[in-house]
Amino acid sequence: MKNQRNVLRIAGGVATAFGLLTVASGGATLLGGLEMGAIVLFVLWFNTLAGLAYVVAGVGLWQGRQWSWPLSLAIFAATLLVFAAFGLHVAQGGAFEMRTVFAMALRSAVWGGIAVVARQAFFGR
Repeated sequence: MKNQRNVLRIAGGVATAFGLLTVASGGATLLGGLEMGAIVLFVLWFNTLAGLAYVVAGVGLWQGRQWSWPLSLAIFAATLLVFAAFGLHVAQGGAFEMRTVFAMALRSAVWGGIAVVARQAFFGR
């Protein structure tokens, strides 16, 4: 029980920090404070708004709220969908930055991991 709580707190801390950093960088870019090169606007907007969901999920995980695992799963699924749409954008010759590919891969991996950890913590293996 205590190990489960610690795992959820670590996942919650990671999710919250990731969310705050995402909102800060996305917000700064949207407001023109950061020059990021070839911006894919729908990816930027999604990531910035998803950052708010990251914080909500992180707080829920930290507090051990059971609703935080389906939210984590939904964030993961939505990230994969946007990543696929981004891939279509690239395949159609749209401008992009390679760092967006790495960032979306990182987001997908982090949220896939958080969703798995949350599921296991709440429902066992």
